[in-house]
Amino acid sequence: MARNEQLIRQHKLLQALERTRFGSTLAELRDGLVEDLGLTSLHTRTLRRDIEALQSAGIDIVNEELQRGKVWKLGPNAKHAYTITATATELVALSLGRELLAPLRGTFIGQGIDSFWKRVQEEVPESVWKHYQRCRQTLFITGTPSKTYENHQGFLKTLERCVLQHRWCRIEYSSIQHATSIRQIAPRAIVFYNSSLYVIAHEDKCDTAPRHWKLDRISVAEALDEYFTPSDEDFHEYLDSGIGIFANEGTVIYEIRLSSAAAKWVSEEPWHPRQELELLGDGGALLKVPAHHDMEVIPRVLGFCANAEILQPDSCRKAMIELLENMAAMYGDR
Repeated sequence: MARNEQLIRQHKLLQALERTRFGSTLAELRDGLVEDLGLTSLHTRTLRRDIEALQSAGIDIVNEELQRGKVWKLGPNAKHAYTITATATELVALSLGRELLAPLRGTFIGQGIDSFWKRVQEEVPESVWKHYQRCRQTLFITGTPSKTYENHQGFLKTLERCVLQHRWCRIEYSSIQHATSIRQIAPRAIVFYNSSLYVIAHEDKCDTAPRHWKLDRISVAEALDEYFTPSDEDFHEYLDSGIGIFANEGTVIYEIRLSSAAAKWVSEEPWHPRQELELLGDGGALLKVPAHHDMEVIPRVLGFCANAEILQPDSCRKAMIELLENMAAMYGDR
């Protein structure tokens, strides 16, 4: 078995032990892992070796004989090994981050964040907690979308398993312009972008360019008993190459002329880490920014109204002209 699959299984085993207070038999742990990881089989001897590996890593795992048989659980030193300490400043940072990730509530990620936050609350001294509460009276988070992925947590769990195990996945997917269809994808990564979750996946063949599939539009996700060989793509570099979530081969440099007011706004809130902002003699600026698709740029330019003008590429400029003409006609008819 590949080393990463062994580590994933041991991590899931540790999570199962953390969830039980009175312990679980090897058979119970095996059945839980088979369901959680979507395995066809798993021998208890393998679990014994996994437990020994975790014990060798310094994790306190003990066993005891009960009426229902020998059970395994975390020992008394396990809790001490995970003692959490935090300053008031760290609590403020953690709580602000938790609120920024509010759209992930209802997913296993959100559940993990909430679970960790409760553990922190239990561990920190009362004096530190009171100081944190005073700090939060002056720091607030607002503007995050009121959405939740609670109804998608099963799909997300399946997709996560397919990413880790390199398994093909059958999904039912609908887009804004097309009806629901059945697709077969090879999930490679999960991305949190602009308060929404997307799956980066190849479709049908791994030699095709990856696409981004919005989790909100997936109504069914089924892990298949077929596996793919992943390529060595660097998805960090891939995602950093554009300013949005659109998937495309290669990037294009977009040139936008900004008024002085718009230039100041873009300097305060950059569109991309590799953007170039060249100041012009009239106080305005020329913005050069990489993007994969016109619709990563057009909505941002529209937000500036007459304070921004697309210069290049010419195809995007023409698309903007057509869009404005259609909008003018629509408002003119009224």
